[in-house]
Amino acid sequence: MNSPTTHERFSRFLKSGIYRFENSTAIFIDPVRVLNRFYTRFRVSPTAYYSRFFDDDDHNGNSKEETPEAPPDSRKRKRKKEKKPRPLNETELIAQRRHQEVRPLLLKAHETLLGTTELLAALKGLRSDGHFTDEECRGSALKREASELNFVELGRVWQSPLYEISLNFDQDQNFTQDGVECESGFNLILIDPPWENSSAHQKLKYHTLPNRYFLSLPIEQLTHTSGALVALWVTNREKLRRFVENELFPSWGVTYAATFYWLKVKADGQLISQLDLFHHRPYECLVLGYSSQKDVDVVELSGHVPIPDNQVFISVPGDYSRKPPIGDLLLEYVPGSKDCRRLELFARELGAGWNCWGNEPLHFQDTKYFLKRRRDR
Repeated sequence: MNSPTTHERFSRFLKSGIYRFENSTAIFIDPVRVLNRFYTRFRVSPTAYYSRFFDDDDHNGNSKEETPEAPPDSRKRKRKKEKKPRPLNETELIAQRRHQEVRPLLLKAHETLLGTTELLAALKGLRSDGHFTDEECRGSALKREASELNFVELGRVWQSPLYEISLNFDQDQNFTQDGVECESGFNLILIDPPWENSSAHQKLKYHTLPNRYFLSLPIEQLTHTSGALVALWVTNREKLRRFVENELFPSWGVTYAATFYWLKVKADGQLISQLDLFHHRPYECLVLGYSSQKDVDVVELSGHVPIPDNQVFISVPGDYSRKPPIGDLLLEYVPGSKDCRRLELFARELGAGWNCWGNEPLHFQDTKYFLKRRRDR
């Protein structure tokens, strides 16, 4: 079978929101297009989704407007001695080694993006609400009326504090779909924990939890009888990576399989920050593993398609802490039926075909994130 041409790849991207580069495992994602495949009456607003658009930022990830200008008399002032960088401690050295191992893969993926002219041209219009065709969506962002109930605010009335919420799951429970009894459990479990971090505390965007709270998540009980692929979002903190590898996955009964990387770019295709910045690297990690019930061999769960380690997917970031919809990219590695049952823990928006659980599952369902579809007359 002949491989698709560049034009065919781009045409598929316009419909699916996913661009698969030629001769590369890297993938570009437009989350707005991916999400809008599942909406009918409304569409996700690109302007609202890309609220932190990085088109006016410099290469360090700083806004040009926020870059302080040098005072007029700066030349007259005595120049302060620059502090010598302190040597890295043991934990930081391990983190640096991890970075150096994946660095060539990230650079290659980024170079592939920069070499795709048609896709780069499309990036400049990602934030425009007018980049949709008449068949997709037009109109203004939905305006909130004073009398309208906001689902997020309404949800806070009945939602308990996050640390008091427990996930109860009856392992013997059977589910019914179209009158047919189904086996219990989930084949794909996606988790984006509210890890403790200084940025979340400073910006007060969401409540966080200490790491020990995640040890009690009943991943094994939530696993389907044919096994499950577990995908866990992890920051670049080395202590957190070691916690996941040495404590969290073992406590869940999850066997490590691979690590994917989300590389973040701006509207011109450049990285949102320098690749080698120690504390502000322009990528995040998705750690993958397999979970099985006690009587199933985890080695058999990978099925016919092995997970490629160090796969890179690229996108322009949306709102703070909002992750791109990567469920479709994981399906081919899910054990069992492709018509799998999916669960997202600590979800912040509802996804088609997903069971969503968390403290703010309606956070990004606010009307400000959507456009109303124009009806053809």
